[in-house]
Amino acid sequence: MAEVNLIISEAVEALKRDPKRKFTYVEMKFFSMWWDRQTKETQDTVRQFVKEGRWEFVNAGWSMHDEAAPHYEDMLNNMMKGHEFLRDTFGYKPRVGWHVDPFGHSSANPRLFADMGFEAWMFARLSYDDKDERLKHRAMNTLWRPFNKHFGNQKEIFTGIM
Repeated sequence: MAEVNLIISEAVEALKRDPKRKFTYVEMKFFSMWWDRQTKETQDTVRQFVKEGRWEFVNAGWSMHDEAAPHYEDMLNNMMKGHEFLRDTFGYKPRVGWHVDPFGHSSANPRLFADMGFEAWMFARLSYDDKDERLKHRAMNTLWRPFNKHFGNQKEIFTGIM
């Protein structure tokens, strides 16, 4: 937690020093722990950065779920907890899903993220064979049309593989 506190605190200072800078943050559990320890002045500063679009939240679940939330109900609860924190604290709704670290992605992810109103989902871990083939054909971005047998109407979400 100490390292996360330093990262967030330094991001605040960097944004104060340079108005051209922007910062993006992902997991609300760590952010909320940092937030609760801040002065009203620091909280107001971050609120202003969010308002100006200089501080962005992506994904914004309580954590970045993978094996810890294997069932779609767990995924929903995880995301709901983080999104409620952002709504109540900043009046903010994230637009982009972000999974650069989890091992594996269920087909429920893009479907649920589309239903949450995300416009895109970025992820990084996929098989090397798949990545090589996508690089070869210049197809790192795609529309993911998730399996929808259990989820009602078909929805799409833009995905970018990093």
